[in-house]
Amino acid sequence: MNRFLALEKIIELGSFTKAAQALGYTQSSISQMMQSLETEYGIQILNRSKNGVSLTLEGQQLYPIIEQTIRSFNSVQEKATEIKGLDTGVIRVGTVSSITCHWLPQLIKTFTARYPHVDFVFYQGDYNSIQNWIKTGVVDFGFTSPAAVTGIQTIELKQDELLAVLSPGSPLATKTSLTLTDLSQEPFILLEEGHFNEPLRAFEHTHLKPHIRYRIHDDYGIMTMVEAGLGISILPKLVLQRTHFNIVTRSLNPILNRDLAIGFRDTASLPIASRYFIDEIIAHKASLL
Repeated sequence: MNRFLALEKIIELGSFTKAAQALGYTQSSISQMMQSLETEYGIQILNRSKNGVSLTLEGQQLYPIIEQTIRSFNSVQEKATEIKGLDTGVIRVGTVSSITCHWLPQLIKTFTARYPHVDFVFYQGDYNSIQNWIKTGVVDFGFTSPAAVTGIQTIELKQDELLAVLSPGSPLATKTSLTLTDLSQEPFILLEEGHFNEPLRAFEHTHLKPHIRYRIHDDYGIMTMVEAGLGISILPKLVLQRTHFNIVTRSLNPILNRDLAIGFRDTASLPIASRYFIDEIIAHKASLL
């Protein structure tokens, strides 16, 4: 491969001397490399004259294949560098509790089976915090909602239904589905999510105002309070999986969803390991529950 690279530099610079200087060879050694190449293939590749160096007719036919070989070699080198880089990679992710609990464990397990030396650092917060962490470089990327962020790129993953959460003794629990009007009449426990809040936006769009009695940042804290009969709430279906609280859930009419996405500054700023992990997430998004 060194002979091909030397030939490429000779053609680029039009001189054995300049090519030797650029590559750190002596002029005699680079001349010997070209002679060896021509001897091996049994053709004269280069014209040598006082005016410089050029490809012979035979060399012109051979050189495109040599260029393709060089590109393939460079691709292999780049890929090997990327894979090697994963040995000591650290992936920093901004996330919300529902995704931390229900998506990330299996994704990490699959990923680390192939890249066992990659480490993870997770920052858990709301959409506003995650957006700020992305913009300031605290995290490489984060899970968010496209409607909640500005000034960053997003890749949509899937929708997650938002459900009404009630105690079994609530009069509303007798209904098979609920409207926002139904919920607006009850003490409401709000999941505090910073400047962007999907349930509040839904109420605003229908010109309703919920009777917010409590505000809390923790999904499971809300479920505990609902179980105690302190009010009702709206939570993502994702976070309501595998819970042991004595609560009931009902779909809203019309159905209310949140859009989940990966957010990042730009592709060029993503570390290699994070790019690989994002590819892993996208490849498995259909199986994410």
